[in-house]
Amino acid sequence: HSKLQRKRSDSPEPSCVSMKSDASVDSPLNFRNKDSSSIHSVLQKSGDRRDKNIITATGHDPEPAAANEFQKKFKLNLVKKFQCLNGVMINLENRTLLNEIYTELYITEGDSGDVNKEHEVRQIEAASRRTTTEETPIKCNDIFKPLSDQDTPIRTVLTKGVAGIGKTVSVQKFILDWAEGKVNQDVQLIFPLSFRELNLMKDQKLSLMDLLHVYFKETKKTEMSSLEKVLFIFDGLDEYRFPLDFQNTDRVCDVTESASVHVLLINLIKGNLLPSALIWI
Repeated sequence: HSKLQRKRSDSPEPSCVSMKSDASVDSPLNFRNKDSSSIHSVLQKSGDRRDKNIITATGHDPEPAAANEFQKKFKLNLVKKFQCLNGVMINLENRTLLNEIYTELYITEGDSGDVNKEHEVRQIEAASRRTTTEETPIKCNDIFKPLSDQDTPIRTVLTKGVAGIGKTVSVQKFILDWAEGKVNQDVQLIFPLSFRELNLMKDQKLSLMDLLHVYFKETKKTEMSSLEKVLFIFDGLDEYRFPLDFQNTDRVCDVTESASVHVLLINLIKGNLLPSALIWI
């Protein structure tokens, strides 16, 4: 559980609160039963001579070049999807570009705890009674950055706030800024997933890799075992129709093991699947 930070200046009333977990991010992504270091070792041994010849002739390693090309295409697809408000573009004349109308959402850092299920009016009343010393404002693009006195990397963030305040739009702007190369370029891939869409897969059993292939078809032909930092964004928790039972759900650690979607989500959030992946809900 993370502790409430109080190192930033006083600020107005919050529009939403982000809660962060302090789970360490110290191991590479495990897309197979082997860790990525062993995978790289095998690749290097099997293709050592060929790769050296290519590097000598061209002056660069072909594998990073291919990965960079994939990332460029992946980002371009996200830009096309999120450059317009709510992903809607009727025509070029009537489009509403997110970068032109976006207003920064005021977010504060808070401690870990249960999501407040009270009526929105009561949430607003409670916020008005809260003293400014309890608030730590933070920019949306910085939600995974530890404060100056916090050394532990942040793995999981939960953003809560009243309906209609702008949480979804802020998520879209976060993704767009990354895809356009403006911020958080240490993150190699961002996978935005909607709880509303995941509801439609209630009767299916599939692996995490299969789930990614469904929503991000460009990942099918890409070797992702070398990725060290990816971010999963799950939007619309209040629309999810399945129980998130963190105590009695089967443990899944292999991204190729099939399970129901809610089991995959729980294991991903808990860190059993891809322990180095970042999670934003």
